[in-house]
Amino acid sequence: MMAEFVLRAKTKSGQKVVNGLSSNKTVAELKRKLSELTGIDINALLVRNGFPPKVLNLSCSNSTLSDTGIVSGDTLIVEEKINVCNGEKESRSHIVDSERFTDTPGMLMKKIVPADNSCLFTSVGYVLNGKVDPTCSDFMREIIASAVASSPEEYSEAILGKPNSVYCEWILKTDSWGGAIEVSILSKFFGLEIAVVDSVNGIINRFGEDQHYAQRVFLIFDGIHYDPLYLEPHDGGRIQTIFQTDDEKVLLEAGQLAKEAKSSRQYTDVQNFTVKCLDCNIHLAGQTAASQHAKETGHTSFGEIA
Repeated sequence: MMAEFVLRAKTKSGQKVVNGLSSNKTVAELKRKLSELTGIDINALLVRNGFPPKVLNLSCSNSTLSDTGIVSGDTLIVEEKINVCNGEKESRSHIVDSERFTDTPGMLMKKIVPADNSCLFTSVGYVLNGKVDPTCSDFMREIIASAVASSPEEYSEAILGKPNSVYCEWILKTDSWGGAIEVSILSKFFGLEIAVVDSVNGIINRFGEDQHYAQRVFLIFDGIHYDPLYLEPHDGGRIQTIFQTDDEKVLLEAGQLAKEAKSSRQYTDVQNFTVKCLDCNIHLAGQTAASQHAKETGHTSFGEIA
């Protein structure tokens, strides 16, 4: 008797079981089932697999699942392709396969992403894909809203600072910033530890550390803005944005970067920086003033002043 072939599809609306497949089924059949489950057009499917998640080549419809490397028990991350209209059209050649991770001499560098209130999401997209693509933020916002809506007890008003349903509406807006809650959800969704270098306090906050993920990525946070970090090799070859979690060398380098950023004051003083209320367009000096304005007016949308 043939053993049951089990696949799971992780989407922005939650995890679903893909039934009726086997290793000798074709890519065309897989795409049809994924389209039915997710409502995404077959031609717009973007499927990732493995750790770290990498895009599967599903262009040959007659190939079998065995040919693609998909095996029973895999969890596929299913997204909808978004046409890139901003940012870098092509990703810089970078290492994403753990089998190719090497102890290449290099230096951790910061990639600047737009200060458009979606910098966290653009930064996560960069460490996964090697390109600055601000359009990926919509998908990540939907992932977060779905996760929060499906766990109202875990994500209560006490945790979110606003009612669960209000938060879900808020995070979907393009002018809403991401922070620790959003980083933790993305860490879980992509199955990666996200290490955030905190320039303000000179420390590293590791999201997903307790999950013992195999891979880790790095972001740097200056108080209001996130940028991704990557390893620039001395030989000018391929960059690396994803690292093994047992790579202590790069973790120590990131820790040193955090201390240097703090000592050289590469951060924003959140008590004195200026933000703009997106509801009434007035400028406010510091976090305290912004909080007071929100309390008095009920306005909750604030933006970076680039």
